[in-house]
Amino acid sequence: MDTIQNDVVVQIAYNLNVEGQELESNLLEYLHGYGNIIPGLENELTGLGLGERKHVLVKAEDAYGQFDPNMVIDVNRESFPADFEIRLGEPMNLRDASGNVFQAVATSLSEDSVELDMNHPMAGKDLEFQVTILSIRPATDEEIAHGHLQYTNGCSGCSSNDCGDGCSSDCC
Repeated sequence: MDTIQNDVVVQIAYNLNVEGQELESNLLEYLHGYGNIIPGLENELTGLGLGERKHVLVKAEDAYGQFDPNMVIDVNRESFPADFEIRLGEPMNLRDASGNVFQAVATSLSEDSVELDMNHPMAGKDLEFQVTILSIRPATDEEIAHGHLQYTNGCSGCSSNDCGDGCSSDCC
């Protein structure tokens, strides 16, 4: 494999800038063609070869979407445990009545309620990447079947304890 196409594992080095400020510089390995990275970036990497560099501007709609004002809600303070510390402007992992875990940011507090913004922190923002292709390899049959990378212990590295692919809480 000398170019990026579906069913290959790609490792990139990238710098992410938003509104002229560098937010992140890191390495990333992913399975190409399965939506494991934002669509606007994945599309722009298709066809690149080992060692190539590319500047990619991903518009908000091809990244984390536009900011949705309907994703800002008021929640009764009594919905939070008494010992739960609510910090304005900081992401919090929360659980709804059905047990679903989600992330939100408290944007305002009153005596009775908490305003939560459930938009992704990058919603509504254009993302600017500088990317270098570090490696390209064929994906394994298992990676293709699962639609994401599989690590040496057979686990996917997913962020949930119940990722549905047979891995237990000690490896996810």
